[in-house]
Amino acid sequence: MGEELKVIVFALADEEYGIEVEKVRTIERMMPITRVPKTPAFIKGVVNLRGVVVPVIDLRGRFGLAETEPTENTRIVIVAANDMEVGFIVDAANDVIDLDSDAIASPPEVVGGIKAKYLRGVAQLEENRLLIMLNLAEVLNKKEIIQLENLED
Repeated sequence: MGEELKVIVFALADEEYGIEVEKVRTIERMMPITRVPKTPAFIKGVVNLRGVVVPVIDLRGRFGLAETEPTENTRIVIVAANDMEVGFIVDAANDVIDLDSDAIASPPEVVGGIKAKYLRGVAQLEENRLLIMLNLAEVLNKKEIIQLENLED
């Protein structure tokens, strides 16, 4: 048996993804996002979350998936990694599960159209239910997001 991981499950384009609970600060409903000029299209802007300015990334755009209009299920998952807090726009965030780390297999080259470098692995939950674990360090690749940090100075 590997270690038990608590994982927040969220939906994105008909797939289920997971992020370890300890990396998630909060899950918020959609809120007004202030656009930031000269940033990649997947960076939607910033939100003011209880006095802290947090950059917001549309994960669909980040992964090259078709972006959609927010619905009442759309959430912003605020994660902390690489000494920064970032919000991910996801289609829905609706579950917390326990996962054995041994259940996470290496990701194939592409899962649901997403490059493997963004993925930590894939876990089989039930017979026909896969959970795609994100590699936050790569999703939050500093080189691609560095423009936002320059704006905060």
